[in-house]
Amino acid sequence: MPWLPGFCTLWLLGVVVLAQNFNVVSPQKSVIPVQNFNQRTGLKTDCLGSYMRLTVDKSLAFGNLVEFDVINGSKIEPLTPSLASKCGFSVTSDPWGNYRVFASLFNCYAANEDDHLFDINMRVRVRGVKAGQDVFQVDKTCSHEKWAPREVLCDRNYMEVSVKRLPGEITAMRRQPKMTDRQAKGDYQWVDSVSEAITSKDNIWRMVFFTPKQKAMLLEDALKAGYGVTTTKSRLVLRSGFDMPETYEENVSGVPMKMIKVTTYFKRQWSVTMLDTVAACPVGGLSFTDEMITWNFPRVNPLMSSGEATIVGMFMGIDGSEMDSAQMASRGYILTIEGNYIVMKIPIGGPDGYYKSHAVDNQYNIRYYIEPMLELLWSEGGMDSTRYRVLFPIETPFMPSPPQFVDFTDVDTRMFDVLLGPFLYDVELVNLTSSAGVLTLAEANVRGFNIQEQRFQNGSKAFRLQVPFSDSFVVRSQTGLLLTVYSLRLVFGFIIVPESVPFSYIATADVTLQDVTLPTLSGSCDQEKFYITISDGNMGKNFNIMLGNRDLTPDLKAEYDLKENGSHMSLVVPFLALDVAFELMYPSSLRARLDVLLWEPVNKWTLSDFSLACNFPMTMTECFSNGSMSALAVKVESVPQLVPSQLTLRDQSCRPKFSNDRFAYFSYDANSCGTTRKFYDGVMMYQNEIILGNGQGKGQGKTGVATLPLDPAYRVTVSCFYTINDTQTIAFFTKPRENEPLPETGFGELHVVLRLALDGSYNKFYAEEDYPVVQYLRSPLFFEVELLQSTDPQIELVLENCWATLKQDRSSTPRWDLIVDGCVNPEDYYETIFHPVSPGEVPYPSHMKHFEIKMFTFVQDGVMLKDQIYLHCDAVLCDADQNDGICKRLCPSPIPLKTGKKVRRDTTDQIQTAQLSTGKILFA
Repeated sequence: MPWLPGFCTLWLLGVVVLAQNFNVVSPQKSVIPVQNFNQRTGLKTDCLGSYMRLTVDKSLAFGNLVEFDVINGSKIEPLTPSLASKCGFSVTSDPWGNYRVFASLFNCYAANEDDHLFDINMRVRVRGVKAGQDVFQVDKTCSHEKWAPREVLCDRNYMEVSVKRLPGEITAMRRQPKMTDRQAKGDYQWVDSVSEAITSKDNIWRMVFFTPKQKAMLLEDALKAGYGVTTTKSRLVLRSGFDMPETYEENVSGVPMKMIKVTTYFKRQWSVTMLDTVAACPVGGLSFTDEMITWNFPRVNPLMSSGEATIVGMFMGIDGSEMDSAQMASRGYILTIEGNYIVMKIPIGGPDGYYKSHAVDNQYNIRYYIEPMLELLWSEGGMDSTRYRVLFPIETPFMPSPPQFVDFTDVDTRMFDVLLGPFLYDVELVNLTSSAGVLTLAEANVRGFNIQEQRFQNGSKAFRLQVPFSDSFVVRSQTGLLLTVYSLRLVFGFIIVPESVPFSYIATADVTLQDVTLPTLSGSCDQEKFYITISDGNMGKNFNIMLGNRDLTPDLKAEYDLKENGSHMSLVVPFLALDVAFELMYPSSLRARLDVLLWEPVNKWTLSDFSLACNFPMTMTECFSNGSMSALAVKVESVPQLVPSQLTLRDQSCRPKFSNDRFAYFSYDANSCGTTRKFYDGVMMYQNEIILGNGQGKGQGKTGVATLPLDPAYRVTVSCFYTINDTQTIAFFTKPRENEPLPETGFGELHVVLRLALDGSYNKFYAEEDYPVVQYLRSPLFFEVELLQSTDPQIELVLENCWATLKQDRSSTPRWDLIVDGCVNPEDYYETIFHPVSPGEVPYPSHMKHFEIKMFTFVQDGVMLKDQIYLHCDAVLCDADQNDGICKRLCPSPIPLKTGKKVRRDTTDQIQTAQLSTGKILFA
């Protein structure tokens, strides 16, 4: 179609009314007589040859119910479709509400004066939406004298033929078996003596219809069947609807034509006269291109008795009105004879027709409608002529006319702006449908849409729609990490008026914007927990949360106390939770890390990746004063294949007291499980290792469990360092990863005590609250030095030095040495006495020393300085197998005081020293 591209094409708009409602209406409210055209009422009448045309203007009819009555004297009848086809009326209308009624001058209700003057009376009833109606009286007189001997009229709903009757005197003739050619023309009569003939009031005896078989009817039966039969002063008129049973279709030169053939017998006295009447109306012969309608009408048709017919007149018209050659040329109409056809060509889209919308399989289509008229006048062999008129409504085939969807969206306004069209005037937008529901236009406008109908100069229109990006009718999706696609997917619901035929159009508009604000993660730690905050961004909560290697399920949300508000979420994770990874172990802390991942589940996009690592206080190893040790082994991230239950100490029989998937807990004595002992510069160290058991090489063991290489990836060294009266931390470590800090060295504590016994049995001792202790001068004092709690039999307690002072300060003067370098002071007149400790007295005799001194006091220049003393000792812990130094000191034989040499102490690194003091001792 030439008008389809773009919006600048001229459209001629219109509709065709396919059926009329001819109901009888209520009594009239007013009757207004009309003659010719009445500007006030909008009614117009025209006499057009053999018919009258009544036009009802849209100003009167549009939006109202219009009905027609026919009048004959005092008789008024509604013009129903059956009455119209029987009596010579047709009704049509266009899209704007203009009605046209064509009435044959020979209609059943016309008053006829000598076949020259015809009075036609009608009523037009207009009923609006309110009760009541307006009634307009139409009275029209038409004169027509140029009747051809045979007149044939093809209207929309009927075909009519009228022939001139013969003079009244009839001469008797001998009956012949067949009609002659001249008789077939209907211009001559033949007579037979039919004594039994019965004369009707119109002198019509009977009628024989050819279908093409003969079928006889009495006039009364023909009228009852719906045929129109009328005799005038000089003519016989026969009228039939196109679908009457006695009509048939005949193909004439490829053009289908509806036919009716009737022979009418007239009876007058003893004579019978016969008239043949034939009508043939085309119902086809059309062909179409995108721009042109071509109508082919057979040049020789069934109404012609021979090929000698000569066409003496050929005319074209529109809507029943004849056009002259200038009018035809201005509109591009062509009427010619081409071979066996009379050809009429009509451009599609001309001003005398109109377009109408249609929905075909829910697709928008249009048709062009126009009603041309063809009038022919021919004669045969110089005899009487035939006038032939065809009012031939034409509608083109459906022409698909999908509307154009134009997107004017400006992303800065964040609003879709689309235009859908063009449509013809008879299309109305009624609703919009999306996945969010259905909205009427009123609901859509209340919601915030902007819907406008835009009309163009050519009569077409389009619908413009504006929808905010934020509306739920707009679907949001992400095609990239930072890209949002806003999609407007709508079903436009239309109806075609006035038939209320629905159809729809699906349209989609997409806009991609880089406007995504991703959610963010932040966090902090205290001594026990991780605190994670998730800010939503502008994606809402359309993402999943992964902690460690697990998605955050509803149960985990409850476990981790997840809380939400409009802009963020928060959760609390204990550092020992299963979703926390352990990175490093320190002597008194554990470095733990929580990995949080936000990901979009549909496209598997990572939205935010966050890790928080903190040191949490934790006792990893404890060194007890009785020489027992405990250690906690942790499965760290660098050794993911570790199974804690498979760990052992050096002695593979020493396995964890407790283990799970992440921890192994060991508890053992210092002299067991392969623990070693060393001495360093006054410090004693116990050491063991936590590893996988020996014999676990590469491959798979007997139990089917994958094992580690001989050089295991996991090795924890546990060390306890003991000093006297000093407590430090303990260190252990795994095999370090590259660039990771090495573990620190730690220290533990051993307890050594110095006590004063009540007597030489060493069974009872003075308590702290018993001091000061009062003793007589030179009375014996029994002292005991003991290493407490230790169960290591390889440790030996050695007294390195013991001395007495006048004051509590062990470094004060005066001072008197009692034991020097592990031996008694040779310069002491009252020699210190060592008492052996037998194995049956205590579990570890090497852990204890007994010695005896005599109570004394300090004298200077013969004067006693004070009646009190304090005793101090330095104790050394030695390896029982040590063969040198103080640990194996051999004391010399007694040497005279004046010539004795002070024995020097020989020191070594393999010792641990304890400093001991007693409370105040007074003499009596």
